[in-house]
Amino acid sequence: MTAVQQGELERLESIAADSRYAAGPMPTSLRYLADVFARHWRGERCLELGPAEGLLSERLAEVFPSLTLVDGSRRFCEDLAARLPEATVVHSLFEDYAPAERFDTVVLGHVLEHVADPVGLLRRVGEWVAPDGVVLAAVPNSHSLHRQAAVLMGLLPTEDALNETDRHHGHRRVYDLRGLRADVAAAGFTVTASGGYWLKPLSNAQTSEQWTQEMLDAYMELGERYPDSAAEIYVAAQP
Repeated sequence: MTAVQQGELERLESIAADSRYAAGPMPTSLRYLADVFARHWRGERCLELGPAEGLLSERLAEVFPSLTLVDGSRRFCEDLAARLPEATVVHSLFEDYAPAERFDTVVLGHVLEHVADPVGLLRRVGEWVAPDGVVLAAVPNSHSLHRQAAVLMGLLPTEDALNETDRHHGHRRVYDLRGLRADVAAAGFTVTASGGYWLKPLSNAQTSEQWTQEMLDAYMELGERYPDSAAEIYVAAQP
């Protein structure tokens, strides 16, 4: 293992030690994402990259007879293996992963904003997805209402600047829908569907303190009507 690989594994373990993907409004967001992805996923063999706490993985395990989960955090992998014994859990950097089979559906929920070379990773994914398979990817949206407001209030210099939450999660970039579609296309995929969900005027901390579950559910759906300003954006793509 190179020093770069070891450093990346240590970075991921540090992020996992204080992860926030299962806190506040995020479980609602990830469950809504599962409903969005369910419109497009196919087949029986699914690969999920970067499952973290596994909130999306739980839904995938209910649907796919064959589920493989790959994460760079040993902490996450050990927890996933205990909770989802029917899944194949692999502790590996994505760049080192080399599956022996192809998958009908490959899921990258909140992955592309983390990796050093998203187009390079997507090209590798192209070698793992079946010819008639689908790749499903979701990322935070730089044009989200709460980021636009942060710029107006002087809290962010630009919409795509990394905020405190981005840095905490180890994000390297913040996409907009055009940039996400461009990276997926640059990797050789054809985008078949794209959109957004969760119209988010406030921060996660503020919604946790002030919003009811009914409000969260409604604003998740509203984001689909206004994808350019939604907090989360996604694509479905085929090789």
